[in-house]
Amino acid sequence: MKAWQEALLAWYRKHARPLPWRGEKDPYRILVSEVLLQQTQVRQAIPYYRRFLQRFPTLKALGEAPLEEVLRVWQGAGYYRRAVHLHRLAQQVEALPQSFAQLKGLPGLGPYTAAAVASMAFGERVAAVDGNVRRVLARLFALEGASPKAFQGLAQSLMPEEAHPGEWNQALMELGATVCLPRKPLCGACPLAPRCRGKEAPERYPLPQRRKVREERLAALVLLGRKGVYLERLEGRFQGLYGVPLFPAEELPVRAEALGVAPRLLGEVRHALTHRRLLVEVHGAFWEGEGEDPWKRPLPKLMEKVLRQALSLLAHEGVVPLPHAKPHGVEPF
Repeated sequence: MKAWQEALLAWYRKHARPLPWRGEKDPYRILVSEVLLQQTQVRQAIPYYRRFLQRFPTLKALGEAPLEEVLRVWQGAGYYRRAVHLHRLAQQVEALPQSFAQLKGLPGLGPYTAAAVASMAFGERVAAVDGNVRRVLARLFALEGASPKAFQGLAQSLMPEEAHPGEWNQALMELGATVCLPRKPLCGACPLAPRCRGKEAPERYPLPQRRKVREERLAALVLLGRKGVYLERLEGRFQGLYGVPLFPAEELPVRAEALGVAPRLLGEVRHALTHRRLLVEVHGAFWEGEGEDPWKRPLPKLMEKVLRQALSLLAHEGVVPLPHAKPHGVEPF
């Protein structure tokens, strides 16, 4: 093993954060942690990781649960498609396969997640390359615009024969997450600083990727019935979750006429997705149906925002009782 590789591993063993999944060998638990960390910061992911495993301690328990319950337990973590894929995976296999190639074919597992599970749980010599690893390698070798394929090949070539693949992957990721930060990296604390080619201008590496973010204007219709709010099962980006009717803003007159209601504007909410910003007009109306308590259903974050906006205003006006704080929203009824 080269001196810099030994230095990185020594640093990791001394400074790695004591995370609940650190050192875990159970493939299922590793999978849950990696799926959560795809779109959720570590500090936010920890309570969801514990809650999810408390309710679904095994792959079998997850596969036997109804999807709605899985989504309810996942609620608050966001990006619910991850939970849908996890549930589908658990229904397809009784145990996780032990190779990167087989793992990569399962629902929701891309090259990074498959490599992380294969290396950490099964010791397969495959590099797990996420954004943290790309940043470390880009600065270490002063690479401005290398392709994902090039980074994968480089990372694979750097894996020392003597190290456990899972520990090596985690060491690189931990360095990127805690020291080689996107802004203001802590170069003085980096074990690789003596051989880092990009440390004089770390902001250059890697070149920032400019993503085009589209803005989409929608309308949400909050219908207040005798016992609660009208909810429907959502499709598309929020598949499997529940919410009030959501549609392009220009469709509001047609939708209102079809439902026989006369809504009024209650406000607006903004919501950011990965490549899109949503500007949602919140409209409300009384409805002749029953309705239900929305907080007993799995709701996407956007719907929580919409309901808080509508129900808080209506409570202020005395239309509904004053909401009370709840873990995932307010309880209006």
